[in-house]
Amino acid sequence: MTDPTVGSLRVNDATLHYEVRGKGPLLLLIPGGTGGAASFDGIVDELAGEYTVATYDPRGMSRSTLDAPEAGQSVAEHADDAFRILDLLSPAEPARVFGSSSGAIVALHLLTAHPQSVERLVAHEPPVVEVLPDAPEHRAFIARVQATFHTEGLMPAMAVFAAGLKKNGDITEPKVEAKLPPQVAARVEQTMANLPYFVGRIVPNFMSYSPDIHRLQALSDRLTLACGQDSRGELPYRPAAFLAERLGTDLLHFPGGHTGLTTHPAEFGEHLQRALRA
Repeated sequence: MTDPTVGSLRVNDATLHYEVRGKGPLLLLIPGGTGGAASFDGIVDELAGEYTVATYDPRGMSRSTLDAPEAGQSVAEHADDAFRILDLLSPAEPARVFGSSSGAIVALHLLTAHPQSVERLVAHEPPVVEVLPDAPEHRAFIARVQATFHTEGLMPAMAVFAAGLKKNGDITEPKVEAKLPPQVAARVEQTMANLPYFVGRIVPNFMSYSPDIHRLQALSDRLTLACGQDSRGELPYRPAAFLAERLGTDLLHFPGGHTGLTTHPAEFGEHLQRALRA
């Protein structure tokens, strides 16, 4: 993988770690879940052949530090962080943006708050459950995750969370490799280190976020909503499908499920390139 140009950016109450590769118009990749810049390792080199690709660790995760480690988190502040990166790297021209999962929630707010900075957005399975007709059920689910986290701990809370995202509450146990390559092992270790922050502060605040649908309607010519082709029937699929229908736009299907970026990187990257050119 090509070595990036690495930088740090001071933002409100935090310092962001970001990485830049390639040449061409700017493409900002916003990670979801517990991922950071490293979550795009499987696609970034291919994209860097066409774009100046910027990746980063969201505030509070991995190498992006908070001034106050226990500070609360909001979608609006995370979207402002993304805007600051765009303003730093492409102040005169709007950029293309991709966000996945919680990163797609950030990207939706970025589009509505700073439309002058976004030429095209591809949002992959943003779990904005507040748009759904059965939103009260999902609020109760998020509350169960938080209650479990505070009374039983991290891993029981993750089990509740993972089961709630799957079809019929089922979850397949991940296979554990006996020995991982050093780079992959380091990513897994960092992912685990980010989990308490993700479960305790990202999940409740991001999944209670309600996007401005009327604003998105006005900007729908710049927005592409995407889902995993294997995600049908799962919770993260439904908000993107609902929004696409509500906005009257096509819903693209990318390889794999909610984590297709990790499980099918080459095919996922090809689909993303096509979506960004549309």
